[in-house]
Amino acid sequence: MHAPDFVIQSNGDTAWDICFDGEVSEALSTLIIGIESHLEHQIAGGQWPEVIELIPAYRCLTVRYNPLQSPPEDQQPLNERLERLVGEIVVANDKVRAPTPPSRATTVEIPVCYEGDYAPDMNELCESVGLTRDEVIRRHSAPCYLVHMLGFTPGFLYLGGLDPRLACPRKTKPALNLAAGSVGIGGSQTGVYPQETPGGWQIIGRTPIQLFNPARDYPFIARPLDRIQFAPISAAEFKALEMAQEQRHGSAGKTPSC
Repeated sequence: MHAPDFVIQSNGDTAWDICFDGEVSEALSTLIIGIESHLEHQIAGGQWPEVIELIPAYRCLTVRYNPLQSPPEDQQPLNERLERLVGEIVVANDKVRAPTPPSRATTVEIPVCYEGDYAPDMNELCESVGLTRDEVIRRHSAPCYLVHMLGFTPGFLYLGGLDPRLACPRKTKPALNLAAGSVGIGGSQTGVYPQETPGGWQIIGRTPIQLFNPARDYPFIARPLDRIQFAPISAAEFKALEMAQEQRHGSAGKTPSC
């Protein structure tokens, strides 16, 4: 990947956006997460005291800061320091040519039922792309998807690597209540809805596993640059996994008897 151009843009009065000029790709996502990781390390070391939060996206990294927290007198304004740091990282990244994903990146398997009520838009999608249901399932579950970013709702997975034959338009009228765990396709993207929410993607399946749990140390099932592998399951397997999960969570909340 050649060194992408970037600009630092104001995002209101409490954030700066580091915006890159380039196509959405694994290399660009790796660069953005690399910058985020570098900043997190420096923040943990006491640098950047005014920075509150880092939010990575497809082609930008948002840096939220406390406008009432002044930088040390001998330092430049935050946006100028960010521009210098990112420029150094981009140049170094261009020299090595092949960005290395963080060592923590893992592959997460997500079971998906593509049957009946779990896939309310399957027939419409099959008609739109000109494929049978079995072929849609085969093509959708074959790739090992890259997590580019999380967003929209807490833990929503934006995944790269969808088979081009499955690309289809979003709904003309978004659904008001999509079930938690709904797996959808919108345009050339596929993703998973962690909570019950409105949504405009074509829903072709659902997973019974919990994708977002604020009680966990890391509340989401995956991080940017992780890989997602969908595993087709039957309706009976869905119900069994759902019941096992409910029992597990129910047991965790009970006080042991003496």
